[in-house]
Amino acid sequence: MVLIRLCKIGLVVTIAVFFSLVAFGNVAAYGTNWAFVQHVLAMDTIFPDSTLRWRAITDERLQTAAYVVIITTQAAIALVLWAGVLRMLAALRTPGFRRARTTAVLGLTLGILLYGAGFVVIGGEWFAMWQSKTWNGQSTAFAFIGWISAVLIILLLPEQEEER
Repeated sequence: MVLIRLCKIGLVVTIAVFFSLVAFGNVAAYGTNWAFVQHVLAMDTIFPDSTLRWRAITDERLQTAAYVVIITTQAAIALVLWAGVLRMLAALRTPGFRRARTTAVLGLTLGILLYGAGFVVIGGEWFAMWQSKTWNGQSTAFAFIGWISAVLIILLLPEQEEER
């Protein structure tokens, strides 16, 4: 049972490291993804005759605010996941492990919401990112959603003692 719990914790650690590195990278190399956010919000690379262009946000202050919200959310998710890891490690050999998972479940769910609501729904549909050949992050967002979802499902799988 401890091995299974360590495996679950290890998977959550992987996602926590991922969000930590993404947030750090977006702060340390701010311009790396800044262009992506600018182009998606400006809708300047979608189909030329698209009637959706009225949704574009071209004000750099609003674009910056959106980018800061994304980075802050990524950092917050990382912190929640690390707190979940610590809670699970503290309860590793106790019956309270099941309850200790809730913080990690919250962090994983927030990660799915960031990429699902933020990148697929808002970026992909509202800002028509799917129309851009250059600035389309939907497939990457779906990959992240799938990966995070798999970890969430594994984390929530009952353990043998829970089934009795």
